[in-house]
Amino acid sequence: MGAPAVVVGRRATDRNRNFWVVTVSAGGRPHALPVWGVWDDDDGRFAFSCAPRARKARNLAANPRTVIMVDDTVECLSVEGRVAPVHGDERRALWIERYLAKYQPISPGISADFLRQHLMVEFQPERAFAIIEREEEFSTRATRWVFGT
Repeated sequence: MGAPAVVVGRRATDRNRNFWVVTVSAGGRPHALPVWGVWDDDDGRFAFSCAPRARKARNLAANPRTVIMVDDTVECLSVEGRVAPVHGDERRALWIERYLAKYQPISPGISADFLRQHLMVEFQPERAFAIIEREEEFSTRATRWVFGT
């Protein structure tokens, strides 16, 4: 996948616990809330879950365009793309396994049963923007990557 996968890949996403997800309703109203999520280097995709009736789920059903950002204001990363619900028991089980591997050590009460009750979506990145805000490494402009579609 080249440079975009390196910037967005597992290394970048594993060190972040929370990710901001920005969705837009059918009427154009923006909505931003943090989620937990996992990246898969082989698929080049990110997955997160939410309650099936949450505003986020309704927005995603109406408009799959989404922005995901790491919860870091020093090494900023913003990724634009589209989401789609995860279908198929095998595919859901794979994402749940990845999710539990990352989050069970810090939240032992989370379970596969809990995750199966929620909407699981895959995020397909289209472009990423990054900037470092540390004084000694400060960038004068953002770096942009475009993913192959």
